[in-house]
Amino acid sequence: MICMSDVNARTTAFITGTPWQDWSARPLAGDASNRRYLRLTGPDGASVILMDADPAKGEAVAPFVAIAEWLCANGLSAPRILLSDMPRGLLLIDDLGPQTIAEAANAVAEDQLYDAAVDVLIALDGMIAPPDLARMTPDVGADMVAITAQTYHACDPAPLVAAVRDTLRAFAPDADRMALRDYHAENLIWRPERTGLDRIGLLDFQDAFIAPRGYDLASLLRDIRRPVSAAQVTRQLARFAAATNTDPAAFGAQVATLGAQRNLRILGVFARLVANGKPRYAAFLPAVWDALMCDLDHPALQNLRRAVVANLPPPQDRP
Repeated sequence: MICMSDVNARTTAFITGTPWQDWSARPLAGDASNRRYLRLTGPDGASVILMDADPAKGEAVAPFVAIAEWLCANGLSAPRILLSDMPRGLLLIDDLGPQTIAEAANAVAEDQLYDAAVDVLIALDGMIAPPDLARMTPDVGADMVAITAQTYHACDPAPLVAAVRDTLRAFAPDADRMALRDYHAENLIWRPERTGLDRIGLLDFQDAFIAPRGYDLASLLRDIRRPVSAAQVTRQLARFAAATNTDPAAFGAQVATLGAQRNLRILGVFARLVANGKPRYAAFLPAVWDALMCDLDHPALQNLRRAVVANLPPPQDRP
C-alpha cells in the first residue's frame, strides 16, 4: 500500500482507480525545481515513477511530455507517459532504471559510461529539433548570466553580460542544435543490459532549447556534482569533433565558452536557491567556481576571464 507520509491528496487521487493504486511508494531525491518524484513498486517488483509538478508552485508538465515524446520518436530512451493529468501537473512515467551514471561510476569504467553518454549527444546533434523551442543566441546566453551579478554578488551586471555576449559571438555564435540543457551524470540512467543508444536513459529535459553545438557536452564534461577526469574530457571532445566533422581547435573553444556561460549562470541560480531557503546548494558553489575557472583557462577566453575576476569573488571571499 502507499505510505501516506510520502504522498498527498493530489497524488493519491491521481492514481486511485488505476492499476498502480496499491503499489508501495518511495520518494526519490529532488532537484533544484519544485517537482517531486515517487517510485511506485508493485508486488512483482515492477516500478513506475510519479512526477508531481504542481502548477501552483510554478511547475508544468507539458514541456516534459512534448520533449519526451519527441525523444522517443527519434529512437532515444526517454520515459513513456503512462498516465497524465496535465492541468494539475501530474504524470506517471516509465521507470528507466535505478542507477545513474554518477552511481555506476563506482563500478563501471569511465570510458564505457561517457562513451555511451556522448554517443547519445552525437546522435542528437544530427537530428532536426522540434519547432518552437527557445534559442540561446549570444544575446540570450549573455542575459542568462545577469542573475549571477544580482544574486551571487550584488554588482552591476552590465560588464559581465557584455563580456559573455562578446565571447559567445566570437566562439559560439550559432544556436542551431537541440540541447537537453541539464545533461549530466545524475540525470542519465545507466542501463547496461541494453545496447546502443538505449543504454542511456534520459531525464530532466523539459527545459530543452536550441543552443550552439556542444552545449550538452559542456554540461556533461563540466559536471559540478560528478567531476570528470581531464583525460576523459580530452577523449570525449575528440570523439564528438570527429563524429560531427568539426574542427577540433574551434570546437574546443566553443565548448569552453559554453561551459563558462553555463557555470556562470549556475553560480547565480544556486545563490538564489540558498537565499530562498535551500542552504545545501551553498556547498556546490566552490565546485561551480572551479569548473568555471577551468574553462576560463582556455586561451580564447582570457577577456572573459578578466571580466569574471574583476566582477565576481570566489565563493570563499563572498561577504
